[in-house]
Amino acid sequence: MSASPETVSTVSTFRSPAATTKGRRHPLGLGQVTITGGFWAPRQARNGADAIPSGQDQLEKAGNLHNLRLAAGIGEGEAIGPVFADSDVYKWLEAAAWEYGRSLDEDLLQRIRDLTAVVAAAQREDGYLDSVVQLRYGDEGRYQQLVWSHEHYCAGHLIQAAVAQIRCTGDRALLDVAIKLADHLVATFGDDKTVDVDGHPVIEMALVELYRETGTTAYLDLAKWFVDARGHGIIERHGHSPAYFSDRVPVREATSVEGHSVRAVYLAAGAADVALETGDADLIEALKRQFDHMWSTKTYVTGGLGARWEGEAFGDEYELPPDRAYAETCAAIGGIQWAWRMLLATGEAFYADAIERMLYNGFLAGVSLSGTEYFYVNPLQLRGAAYPDTGRSPAHGRRGWFDCACCPPNIMRTLSSLDGYVATATPDAVQIHQYVAGVIKSGDAELRVETDYPWDGAVHITADAPVAVELRIPAWAVGATVNGEPVEAGGYARVEAAEIDLQLPMAPRIVAADPRIDAVRGCVALERGPLVYAVEQVDNAANVDDLHLLPEAPVARTAELLDGVTVLTAHGKAGTGHREGWPFSPDAADSTGDEVEVVAIPYYAWANREIGAMRVWLPRA
Repeated sequence: MSASPETVSTVSTFRSPAATTKGRRHPLGLGQVTITGGFWAPRQARNGADAIPSGQDQLEKAGNLHNLRLAAGIGEGEAIGPVFADSDVYKWLEAAAWEYGRSLDEDLLQRIRDLTAVVAAAQREDGYLDSVVQLRYGDEGRYQQLVWSHEHYCAGHLIQAAVAQIRCTGDRALLDVAIKLADHLVATFGDDKTVDVDGHPVIEMALVELYRETGTTAYLDLAKWFVDARGHGIIERHGHSPAYFSDRVPVREATSVEGHSVRAVYLAAGAADVALETGDADLIEALKRQFDHMWSTKTYVTGGLGARWEGEAFGDEYELPPDRAYAETCAAIGGIQWAWRMLLATGEAFYADAIERMLYNGFLAGVSLSGTEYFYVNPLQLRGAAYPDTGRSPAHGRRGWFDCACCPPNIMRTLSSLDGYVATATPDAVQIHQYVAGVIKSGDAELRVETDYPWDGAVHITADAPVAVELRIPAWAVGATVNGEPVEAGGYARVEAAEIDLQLPMAPRIVAADPRIDAVRGCVALERGPLVYAVEQVDNAANVDDLHLLPEAPVARTAELLDGVTVLTAHGKAGTGHREGWPFSPDAADSTGDEVEVVAIPYYAWANREIGAMRVWLPRA
């Protein structure tokens, strides 16, 4: 069931998850940027060698592949799993395609081709494809429950997988399926056709990327229609609350994000794609306002998005409880995708800083050091008491899969395409946004980057001839230097040389919580470089639930644990664990106990040894 040689075309030279040429920055994709070592290479290697193969096994066990085979006329039975089951298969296919682009693993290519053949066989003659709807409801069930059916959502992930596949393998088989499906959507939806939107955005990003790959303007036009159709009562007409679905206010008029966090950031990323390709400056400005408001009032210090378990949703301004944080891993991924598109559109370092915070903390906490166990939810505090098993609670440790398995293959595709988020180019310079050990090629220039970032702030860049490079200086990096000269934090430092030495200060920092966040008012957290730190029970003799931090500066040291990390040690006091009497006196602080050493590890690495208490924010002693 593999693709025939006739389906193979030339591999795209522009292998990027967002291949726009219309922004202020031109992305450099896989093949132009290669991560070769340092912090991220081992994580990509585990993703390719272990996570992606085991992910296919999990999809087999969960019944996702069974559904597609039934829709293709192979085997017998009924549809298994949730309505969005196909989407996890397509995310896996996208991850596998980017990984093949990195590794050229022929066994993986055959897996891709075999599964693609099943998907192609499951597609209806008119282009429609959704195995669960086809099996459960037949042709008459199409788009009857679009608010919840995820039909466009599944289509979007198929299209994204197809684009990745053609760019990395040269195979057209899945692209042909995607084009046929997109043509069906163009013929079905719009002002003079079916006026409806999917309850879960992602089709918008996908259609724009398909337009970039094929040049078919109808796909861009439909993506624009889907973006502009929001906020005009379509979902409310079906009897549902529009806020949850990002449908209460038109995208161009919204001032912030609300409702289901993943839906909201996927929609915003798709709108940014539309704005990039149409040159819609007003839409970009609206998205800038929304991102800025989200970042300053609705984002955790880890870059986590989504304060409420109820509805997996954003909360109100400054509603950011650490223990009740949902901060879904997929939301961090969607946030990275949105920030990347805003970076391409504006060239502003603020968005690259946001990507860094989400990438190293909110995203990376979602996957174990082994690469094969996951968190769906990423709280900033876990108390020592036992929790009921909700199926997603970190209180019961990392899991190999979930009944709602959106996060694992989403992590896989992000890691396998990570090279595409490192650098961009303009006609006169190369911009480096994320510091990784590897090679960056742009035109005739080849930059070799050596660094042990984020453990060390030294970044050494060499080229065969002087090259103009713009280096992001993170906002936290006050005191940074380039070739010995001081540079301003929070922007880009431009230098033209064949050898460049960037030094980012890596002294540990104590950061205070915004006093408007009720749940952590008066608390502090520890950071070093791009990493947010957490205090985990396994490293501390004192009860983590009762720790208070003293103001002395923390000390960094290398530790041979958790794959080798820099840990921070600080001084604190262990509270008594209780207070006598009620009401409590304001002078009767919990921090009256003995002075103790406080050991903190990078937040992303927690829950890789045992289940126990953890917290990011600590009260001041």
